Amino acid sequence: MADAARKPDLPAILAEARAFHEGFATLMMATVSASGDPVASYAPYVVDGEGSFHVYISELAAHTANLAANGKASVLFIEDEGQASQRFARKRLTCACLAEEIARDTPVFAEVMSRFDHQHGSIMGVLRGLRDFHLFRLRPTRATYVRGFGEAFELDGALLDIRHLNDRGHPGGGRQGV
Repeated sequence: MADAARKPDLPAILAEARAFHEGFATLMMATVSASGDPVASYAPYVVDGEGSFHVYISELAAHTANLAANGKASVLFIEDEGQASQRFARKRLTCACLAEEIARDTPVFAEVMSRFDHQHGSIMGVLRGLRDFHLFRLRPTRATYVRGFGEAFELDGALLDIRHLNDRGHPGGGRQGV
């Protein structure tokens, strides 16, 4: 009975993980350059009906060339430090993503840019006219959602399935001072 009381409510946690990004207007993104150098950055984003994130980014930013060259990114949404009860265990959603550029002359481009207009306001009128900006779809292939100590969960790419990662625990550690 004690084990049943400690089992996480996976459907509720899955719903929480899927909604976590909604509290953010921007995402943090990690990419890798052609020479293997890691690059961390951020970008405003929108989500499509399939759960993919979209970023509209300039060629002047290193992450644009990186996405075009290798089509991979890691996306992070993380709880504000000031809101976190413990800095070592901030709530966060990390998604490994495949990136693809969306061509300007497609209906998908027009639909996603309409979402950008709605969510990010009048600046989009200026940015749309800049030809060095490109629209990328970042499709999650897997994700990790951390709610706190001992509460890490792995999700599939569509964020439809979840499993608790606490089957082993941390080696050599108790939960002192937590």
